[in-house]
Amino acid sequence: MEKSSALDGDHLRFDLADSLRLSCDSTRMPFFGRRRSGNTWVVSLFLVVQLVVFVSTMLINDCPHRSSGYCLLRSLGRFSFQPLHENPLLGPSASTLVKMGAIQRFRVIPLHQRWRLLIFPWLNAGVIHLVLNLLSTLLFGIHLEQEFGPLRTGIIYLLSAFLGSVVSTLFVQNVPAVGSSGALFGLLGATLAGLIRNRKIYDNKLIAVVTLASAVMANFFIGLLPYVDNFANIGGFLTGILLGYALLYNPQLSQLERQKGIFDYDSKSSVKLKQKLDKPALRIVALLCFIAIFSGVMVAFFYGIDASNYCCFCRYIDCVPTKFWSCNEKATLCQTVVSDRKLTVTCMATAEFRSFPFTNISPTKIKDLCRLICSTS
Repeated sequence: MEKSSALDGDHLRFDLADSLRLSCDSTRMPFFGRRRSGNTWVVSLFLVVQLVVFVSTMLINDCPHRSSGYCLLRSLGRFSFQPLHENPLLGPSASTLVKMGAIQRFRVIPLHQRWRLLIFPWLNAGVIHLVLNLLSTLLFGIHLEQEFGPLRTGIIYLLSAFLGSVVSTLFVQNVPAVGSSGALFGLLGATLAGLIRNRKIYDNKLIAVVTLASAVMANFFIGLLPYVDNFANIGGFLTGILLGYALLYNPQLSQLERQKGIFDYDSKSSVKLKQKLDKPALRIVALLCFIAIFSGVMVAFFYGIDASNYCCFCRYIDCVPTKFWSCNEKATLCQTVVSDRKLTVTCMATAEFRSFPFTNISPTKIKDLCRLICSTS
């Protein structure tokens, strides 16, 4: 009889150990992938807005009409692109980006065109920029919205976009800049914060880190080309990290709270309970850091501080000059001569010139060509 009781006790202990092991295993989940069904309407809305804005930009650009047909892929009609020497990202001209809301320092600070801060985060410099941006937002944005809900994802996206716009204004000079990837970098920063903070419940962390690092490097490289602003990317990334620590609660623990009640714990939740007790302090520190940075950037903006004066190498973070594209930040002056159905544009500062097989173009287009010639000479 005693032997039978001992066997029953051993059997019970083995069952309990197995159940605990299975329970612990079940708390681990892949970092990427759908955890629960739900409508990711916030990320979808952001993607649709970017698509609509880009289509509108190309319609307004109208390369065949404004450049007398001197376009790339002319078969696309009004959607054809500027030549690669003007825009290597397959997109519109610099003057069109300015018209749509791109940031130039003298327009935002002296001319007080602050509405550009709100339009800037939705503009893409070209198809290459747009596709990479949309794919990255789709991958990381949907993950965050499914895991943490639309409200927190939307807050991170919009605040990263806005702070990225303001940071861009502190550094950008005369070259027009767009910053739709600033909000994307906010999502990337928040994803990194969520991965670090909740690392104990995720499997395949190496794959997640490699995927995240690849997205960061690819989008940062695009920011080294003309018109895409890396300062907005840096501002958005820092915002995303801080807000990620402040807003992204442990997703696994949140599910347990909904199922069992916020004060109902058992021995299997001791690690999660410790994490939860640590969270308020971490959230407060991250939130205070974000408020301090946000306040400092806004003060610098309203005082019109030119941050590029305090950082001589920062311009190479935003655009690397080559013979193929322009990174010039100085005002330019050119002389134009029309002869034999050709337009010759000469840079007055360097005496460099270039002839184009068209004559009937707008003054804004001539300014684009002038800046291009003066900066690539």
